[in-house]
Amino acid sequence: MGKMPAITLDQMGKIKLMNRTDTKFLTNKAGLLRVLQMAENDYFAQEIEGKRIARYRTTYWDFDDYQFYVMHHNGHKPRMKVRVRTYEDSHGLTYLEIKRKDNHGKTKKKRTEVKSQTEIIESGGDAYLMEHTGIPLSDLHPCLQNYFKRITLVNKGKTERLTIDFDIDFTNFDTEAQANSGDLVIIELKRDGLVYSPIMDILNQLRIRPHGYSKYVIGSFMTNPGLKRNLLKRKYAEIQKILNK
Repeated sequence: MGKMPAITLDQMGKIKLMNRTDTKFLTNKAGLLRVLQMAENDYFAQEIEGKRIARYRTTYWDFDDYQFYVMHHNGHKPRMKVRVRTYEDSHGLTYLEIKRKDNHGKTKKKRTEVKSQTEIIESGGDAYLMEHTGIPLSDLHPCLQNYFKRITLVNKGKTERLTIDFDIDFTNFDTEAQANSGDLVIIELKRDGLVYSPIMDILNQLRIRPHGYSKYVIGSFMTNPGLKRNLLKRKYAEIQKILNK
């Protein structure tokens, strides 16, 4: 990654993917090193204040009966998540975010800036959530938090972004349990329609296949044994195989 030219956050903001499709892939850290080596001639690496690895903190909110979790576990669409994300290396910039997946599998995200992870109502977050979902923040509670690291790449044609997440640490506020993702790496490709993607060729060569992964759902599965989990056992076993390659 060190050989890739840098792209700034401002330059990143000018890249508009108008007909975006998102695909996730899972590998381990050894696989990631091979991906980065093979991709170094075709991509820019996002750099913020000299850093190419950014730190994120996210808190997920759900109903007392974990309605959002259960909808995802059951594969129900449309479905939604509510989270508060802090960009630790961007002066603690924090957003309340609403993520929706529709019946066609398309994901849409709305967000509003808030003061901090704990000052959501004071920042207008409650009114924003009501406006866009009809749900007051008081109906939800913070149940899972994660910290993770992210590398962001952009292809030189500027038709796709690639986020690479790893070193995910989970803390469950309801059970007080903690867990981590080990050597797991989550690669998410966000591209403009079905244009040619250099990374797709690389991932195919390395036999890194598309694989769904939700940090909220898997983190909850790992830290709260009281939740519905039968449909996730196979997915979790597949993740373990990827870690042991």
